Amino acid sequence: MMTRWTPVVVLAAALVAAISLPMQAQDGEMVPPFGGAEDVAYAEAVWAAMDGYRDWKLHTDVYKGQSPHGSYLRLFSTFITVDGGTHPIIVKENYGGQGVSAEAATADPDQWLKAVTIMLQREDGYDSDNDNWFWVKFSPSGEILKNPKDMLLAGRVAKGMPKGCIACHTQAGGGDYLFSNDE
Repeated sequence: MMTRWTPVVVLAAALVAAISLPMQAQDGEMVPPFGGAEDVAYAEAVWAAMDGYRDWKLHTDVYKGQSPHGSYLRLFSTFITVDGGTHPIIVKENYGGQGVSAEAATADPDQWLKAVTIMLQREDGYDSDNDNWFWVKFSPSGEILKNPKDMLLAGRVAKGMPKGCIACHTQAGGGDYLFSNDE
């Protein structure tokens, strides 16, 4: 049986393919949709500006988490200055491992820390489609982690894709990409 492709289906398929492929810069160089040199440089500046984040006044206790972040989580929030601009930031410590509990992660967070994920709201026009959020997944030591396709997880992570940071956080109540204030 033959399937007839309507122009709408063909256009939608082409759009999905275009979103998930690298974009071509003006100089002809291919730029990945996230994790490129600009994203990495900005993420490194964010990590430096986050120094001492565990001392920020706005934070939660360790609480039960879920995939993909970790068995237990803790949030920290403030405003930081990166490249001359001041931005709101949410830092999430992701804890896991055999025997982890809220009590254990509270008592010795470094023993259980698996990743540090951030959302930082950049300047207007950065990513207007997604409220200008910049996403990064760091190792506990500040190294930018990679996805299974070997792409650095910094920038507009998984924009236009069915799974990933943006796809998940668009489902947060209130249209602000934040789950922490939905209760």
